[in-house]
Amino acid sequence: MTAFSGEDSPVYLRLRGAIAAGILRGDYRSGDQLPSVRAFAAEHGANPLTVAKAYQGFQDDGYVEVRRGVGMFVLPGAAERLRLAERATFMTTHWPRIQEAVDLLGLDWDELLQRARA
Repeated sequence: MTAFSGEDSPVYLRLRGAIAAGILRGDYRSGDQLPSVRAFAAEHGANPLTVAKAYQGFQDDGYVEVRRGVGMFVLPGAAERLRLAERATFMTTHWPRIQEAVDLLGLDWDELLQRARA
């Protein structure tokens, strides 16, 4: 799972990334209800079964809870725990590829940092 899933990722991972980004940005806070599976599917042009799979992953990971007949709700501490998990994924999966690309392209790290701060 990653909030940085690219367009080459499976649809459910892209949807999961969109949900994760919403939690990390504060769009969905502790106690907030996530959009229904059907509403989220319609918003993103996805199959409801695919959205359900993405939502199930958040439930399995303990970031949301299902209130039967009501919907899915963000659990307390979900944003903090999700941020830690996403950081770990970034450092182990994305950062090594970024480092390799920077080195292969002969980019200057100091120049990159200056541009990032501009």
